[in-house]
Amino acid sequence: MSEFVFKLPDLGEGTVESEIAEWFISVGDQVNEEDIVGTMMTDKAAIELSSPVSGKVIKLAGEPGDMVAVGAALVVFEIEAAAEAAGAPRDNDRPIDGLLPGEAQTNTMPAKSNRQTRVLTSPAIRRRAADAGIDLALIPGTGPGGRISRKDFDQYINETVAARSRQAGSRHAGDDVHERNRDHTAPPRTEPASGTTEIKIIGLRRIIAERMSAATREIPHFTYVEEIDITELDALRKHLNEKNAGSAEKLTLLPFLGLALIRVLKDFPQCNATYDKERNVLLQHADVHLGIATQTPDGLKVPVVRHAQTRSIDDLANEMRRVSAAARNNSIAKDELTGSTITITSLGKLGGIASTPIINMPEVGIIGVNRATERPVVLKGQVVVRLMMNLSSSFDHRFVDGYDAAAMIQRIKELLEHPATIFLP
Repeated sequence: MSEFVFKLPDLGEGTVESEIAEWFISVGDQVNEEDIVGTMMTDKAAIELSSPVSGKVIKLAGEPGDMVAVGAALVVFEIEAAAEAAGAPRDNDRPIDGLLPGEAQTNTMPAKSNRQTRVLTSPAIRRRAADAGIDLALIPGTGPGGRISRKDFDQYINETVAARSRQAGSRHAGDDVHERNRDHTAPPRTEPASGTTEIKIIGLRRIIAERMSAATREIPHFTYVEEIDITELDALRKHLNEKNAGSAEKLTLLPFLGLALIRVLKDFPQCNATYDKERNVLLQHADVHLGIATQTPDGLKVPVVRHAQTRSIDDLANEMRRVSAAARNNSIAKDELTGSTITITSLGKLGGIASTPIINMPEVGIIGVNRATERPVVLKGQVVVRLMMNLSSSFDHRFVDGYDAAAMIQRIKELLEHPATIFLP
């Protein structure tokens, strides 16, 4: 027998260390070559690593949440001397098959092993399943390659609970009726809540926490809220959707906001910029790479629509949908999660009246969409009902003056309230 040390490979983009997101192996496990051993979390994505050899696991680098330096020992295997003589490497001097640094949560089918067929899903779903004692192999996945989404998992949970409730109800129906007849006024008995649950902040949630803290600590936010009458805009949106009634995808308000933002950025280039902290340089971009803040089962991600200024309303809408869906099901490429120059964020129907969006560093501006609702307003001396919506925006006050920020939002307001002007040359 001899030992083989699997070292953490270079995951690209200047990464010097990576966080252990989750293990799929334990000390003592017998692992086959190409088996997925675990997931490492970089600043941009979760990357699955496969074993370069077959052998027994005798040591792991740490627990989920621990950081491992590139080139440091990740897993130590005990391998057969015959395998070494046949050419098994002493360490990972060769490229590691199965490592896909260009993908977030690899969207290819993993290698099969004698231990178990790999189930495709996110680290968050795996943790929930482990906590609940659920075998993921029992859950049908509707995502790419059979990947189990949060919707799939929740549906399985709900159906399982409902089935158990029906069984319990049929079993004890007679007892329940007797109990209700005996004392139907007795209040339900509840036990007092006690104890605490410790949740280790790791993976994407740790990265989100660090970035939010850094943005709040380093950036003096100037937040500006403006009310917009979108009655005409919504009428145009509905008209275009009716004309494309055969299409399964309907236009939302976000692509119109995106077009309006792109149009006004030509006159406010200081808002389509990123700040290079290391060089103390502000980079103003000719292209608009639009970040779309997206809530996913693993946390907040910001996929990017490249060259948004070159796209039509339909093209922009389709690309927004594509990158958002890919971010949610973890099929998005890593380079599609970087390089945005300004971000749009929306809470949809939960949008509330106003919000204070946090800037997505190193950008200098973010536009937040709040809920659209009918309100009574005074129009030409008459009180009428109009569809109103607030835009809540934040800007880096170091580089964007309050006057310019307010002026840019006012220009967006003008375009959205007269939507035909969005499409004029």
